[in-house]
Amino acid sequence: MTKANIEQPTHVGSGAIANINNIVMRIIAVFAASGLSVIGAGAIVGIETYKAVILAGTLGVATVVEKLARGFLDDGKLTISEINSAFSAVDKKANKL
Repeated sequence: MTKANIEQPTHVGSGAIANINNIVMRIIAVFAASGLSVIGAGAIVGIETYKAVILAGTLGVATVVEKLARGFLDDGKLTISEINSAFSAVDKKANKL
């Protein structure tokens, strides 16, 4: 009989619900960070501020969701490193190891 390969959590509270909460809160942060970064740029090119914020926020979220989906498609699960990698794609100041 073979043993199941069970991934050990790397920190306390790293169950499925904790990962979902982590992803949702980080997606909200991506939307805010991406959206707020274009407030001045939208005014320069004549786009209304709220439209520029919504567009930039949505594009940031879409980038993260795409990377999460690709990580899930690879093996049917998301590891903590795959989640962190997806979010570092939109965080220009993230430490690149």
